[in-house]
Amino acid sequence: MLQKMRKRIRLYVAVILVGISAFSVYSFSDDYFEISRNLDIFATLFRELNIYYVDETNPGDLMKKGIDDMLASLDPYTNYIPESEIEDYRFMTTGQYGGIGSLIGQRNNEVIITDPYEGFPAQKADLRAGDVIVELDGKPIKGKKNEEVSKLLKGQPKTTVKITIRREGEPNLIDKNVVREEIKINSVSYSGIIDNDLGYIRLTGFTENAGQEVKNALQALEAKTKLRGLIFDLRGNPGGLLNEAVNIVNIFVNKGVEVVSTKGKAKEWDKTYHALNNPVDTEIPVAVLVNSSSASASEIVSGSLQDLDRGIIIGQRTFGKGLVQTTRPLSYGAQLKVTTAKYYIPSGRCIQALDYAHRNDDGSVGKIPDSLITQFKTKAGRTVYDGGGVMPDFVTDIRQLSPISQSLLLKYLLFDYATMYRNTHPSIAPAKEFHLSDAEYAEFVKWISAKDYDYETKSEKILDEFKTTAEKEKYFSAAAAEFEVLKKKISHDKNADLQKFKDEITELLENEIVSRYYYQSGQIEASFKNDLEIKKAAEALKNKDVYSSIMKSSMASVREKH
Repeated sequence: MLQKMRKRIRLYVAVILVGISAFSVYSFSDDYFEISRNLDIFATLFRELNIYYVDETNPGDLMKKGIDDMLASLDPYTNYIPESEIEDYRFMTTGQYGGIGSLIGQRNNEVIITDPYEGFPAQKADLRAGDVIVELDGKPIKGKKNEEVSKLLKGQPKTTVKITIRREGEPNLIDKNVVREEIKINSVSYSGIIDNDLGYIRLTGFTENAGQEVKNALQALEAKTKLRGLIFDLRGNPGGLLNEAVNIVNIFVNKGVEVVSTKGKAKEWDKTYHALNNPVDTEIPVAVLVNSSSASASEIVSGSLQDLDRGIIIGQRTFGKGLVQTTRPLSYGAQLKVTTAKYYIPSGRCIQALDYAHRNDDGSVGKIPDSLITQFKTKAGRTVYDGGGVMPDFVTDIRQLSPISQSLLLKYLLFDYATMYRNTHPSIAPAKEFHLSDAEYAEFVKWISAKDYDYETKSEKILDEFKTTAEKEKYFSAAAAEFEVLKKKISHDKNADLQKFKDEITELLENEIVSRYYYQSGQIEASFKNDLEIKKAAEALKNKDVYSSIMKSSMASVREKH
């Protein structure tokens, strides 16, 4: 047994030493000796650990754990991608995979269909949100995790998977034979005309051809009507391919304009990216919507358009990711996604918010301090800042849902009611026109009364914290009677809250129901009527004075403190 272990470990060590050898050929770094010495120490430690550790070890798991922890000490974006995960990574960059075209989720130890994509196999086979997956190809999936089921659903296009589901309201299990297809999720999830003459484009990612998708969408909108302006929605967009960000900015600015530059340790890799093509429209007023989840490539687009004074930015300060990753090939089909540079938008600023190079003593990462934040100027001379994401020209408040709404969402109760509604209502009005009547809301209230859910308001939480502190300090007994009176007064009443927050709950429920009939595009359309950022963008785009005043304002007046 020990002999077999020695042979196996010698193979792993040989691989590591080959890496050392290759490094010695191609690297001329001043710290080569230190790198080589530590690689040798690691190789011998790995060998001794796997041979002599008291219990059986898995060398592959040990190595991955060591690599992951090492990279975690750098930044969250430098990652090791083993060969087994290459397909998932490829989907992130291309938006393509072989499968049925649906999101799934796990609830109460069951895997359910949560969001079938319109036009793809799951939707074509009439798989619906809320369907519980019971078997795949005749084999029960009970006890399997979400990730395991996801892998079983994926596969080569034109192959068939038999999905057995349980659907609420149906007495028997239902079999669906679904033919897998190559699934390509478009980066442009929706485009259309709103408010008569305003174009709207929502971009959810920066996968391959995202720039062409945005270009096609804008041209299609301009072919329909004379647009007064364009709302370009990047909220919740985590980014993606840098070159696609450049291509998208190029749609609105002239050929040859600098969009972004990258600078790293290897100076030969420093690069400046210019608009390479003729633009689609350099005159149309543009309002870009962003929030705290708009990151990376989203910040290149929004920040560049701001620096070039080509559009106004509306929403909340963006995430603040100014780092560029490059993928490097490793042995045995694995890859390393490594941060190689920082990017700088046209004013010269980098929007990176967290300082990974200088961690705190406890290992945590702090934001770039005010003392290191610098002023920059846009093309027209407006003041902007680095070191903290892209600050919108017009800042809106973050919408906070009530505790009861949060509970109804987290408990899947709105989801379940929408599922029941779909199974009992064959059709509804178009997404933009659908509304729940007062009588239908009353039916929901009646239905929810038998469900198990609860929540804690902020006032109740503060009061409980007061009690805990007062008890520790031995003051509570003197105020116990007053405490109980106050607690009774502020304790939440579910029935009262269902009426107090009726408009908010109705809106969430309408959006969930609409998604059952009109899928992702319908849900987006249904959200327009209560979207404060869209309303502000429409107001600005329809009023030249408002648009101009925002465009001319100094960022110094709205800059948040770090």
